[in-house]
Amino acid sequence: MKSLLTLSIASIAAATTFITPAHAAAAPEGGGFASLIPLVLIMVIFYFLLIRPQQKKVKEHRDTVEALKKGDKILTGGGIFATVTDVQEDVLTVKISEGVTIKVKKDTVAGTVEKPAASGPKEKPVKEKKAVKKTAKEQPAIEKTADE
Repeated sequence: MKSLLTLSIASIAAATTFITPAHAAAAPEGGGFASLIPLVLIMVIFYFLLIRPQQKKVKEHRDTVEALKKGDKILTGGGIFATVTDVQEDVLTVKISEGVTIKVKKDTVAGTVEKPAASGPKEKPVKEKKAVKKTAKEQPAIEKTADE
């Protein structure tokens, strides 16, 4: 047992003498601040490309849900189109069909459905122009040269 303990201690000591110089040689000499610059750059990129846009969407959704009132047409997260009939603190009562009302949590509202503008200006239909044939007098004359 003693020989096994001595052998393992000797092997650990030998391994540390070989490993220690290898780690010392691989240490950077430029300092720790320069190695943090890429990490900080990645964090800044993640903030502007992922975190900030997601925070804007969450704020927009919160504002939309807080602004719901009776008569608004909504779309739930489950794909149900409904009309709000009652607004409570955290629950909406919505009508999905004649005589069918359900309660949904405000968080499940995916968005509001825009009502078409009834009094807005209507577009006039585009009239197609008819092709007009030009007479021989209106067509430009083709001049023939002596070379032809």
